[in-house]
Amino acid sequence: MFSKEESRLLRQEFWTSFGKSFPRKWILYDTKIKGLSFKFHFDTKKALVALDLEDDLENRISCWEKLESLQSILRDDFVPNVIFEEEFYLENGKEISRLYLPLDRKVSIHNKNSWQEVMVFFNETMGKFEAFFEDYRDIIKS
Repeated sequence: MFSKEESRLLRQEFWTSFGKSFPRKWILYDTKIKGLSFKFHFDTKKALVALDLEDDLENRISCWEKLESLQSILRDDFVPNVIFEEEFYLENGKEISRLYLPLDRKVSIHNKNSWQEVMVFFNETMGKFEAFFEDYRDIIKS
């Protein structure tokens, strides 16, 4: 069991390590599409890479429909096992739409032995999500 401070320091160490191991400018929030962002998630139970839609419902639906129309391309050419969830609820109860890929085994940010595997997964998976986004940005944005 870790104190809040110990947990905070481990998280900070992981993200610093990740940035040094894979120095790259990720798109993340800089998509130029309102409400659309890429996210890395790593906690004490799981790791995943996500594309989140958090805008107002009308814009979220419009963008979601475009992403759904590109689903077979995303799966065939970039991220085969991507999960589409039109109604996804964050821990705070907020409803968003999310495309995501979880690492297929249980990992913990508190366990340094899993860090390298998660870093490689993040780098490879986010790279594929971003490549898809770059290729189809104009369609998603329209």
